[in-house]
Amino acid sequence: MLEPELFDHTLLKADATKEQITKVCEEAIAYGFASVCVNGYYTAYVAQKLRGTGVKTCTVIGFPLGQMSTKSKCAEADNAIADGAREIDMVINVGALKDHDEAAVLQDIGQVRRVCGERALLKVIIETCLLTDEEKEYACRIAKEAGADFVKTSTGFSTGGATAEDVALMRRAVGDSMGVKASGGIRDTKTAEKMVAAGANRLGTSATIAILKGENK
Repeated sequence: MLEPELFDHTLLKADATKEQITKVCEEAIAYGFASVCVNGYYTAYVAQKLRGTGVKTCTVIGFPLGQMSTKSKCAEADNAIADGAREIDMVINVGALKDHDEAAVLQDIGQVRRVCGERALLKVIIETCLLTDEEKEYACRIAKEAGADFVKTSTGFSTGGATAEDVALMRRAVGDSMGVKASGGIRDTKTAEKMVAAGANRLGTSATIAILKGENK
């Protein structure tokens, strides 16, 4: 059975309105989801709506491409935390990873980790659809070394989303010491259950309620 605490209730579309964000917050409170995941513009508003409910505010950083400077990612993360974010989902620098520039990728994640400190949990989006299996393992190892709390499959804005095979690979790569978040293309109960069975302990989706009701979206 899928528990509500597994889910980051997500709305990241460019045309998301305050009315839609308000609805997502109200749904998250009603169901008891882990977090509401939004772009930085809405962080303060979401944090205010969720205050005192136990549902956390999650903000994406360097989203969706990941190739802005580390300084920019750090500033964005610091601003989000000041606005009330308690979970940060940052996008890895995929190009640097594919160049095998380990120092750059480690610094990128590590600097954001330092900004988060004890104030916010850090998830690292590795964008699995753009990586080979070797690169996925490499990304997970670097994220673990940098002190991230989770690795996450996808932004949902690239060429593909989460697969059970990638989740299983990521779980093997990080072991039991980190979380694995599956995100991107999870729209029905069967798919969500496959992700959990493969090793995911957090799911990011906009179809959260449909999934819990056993519906397809």
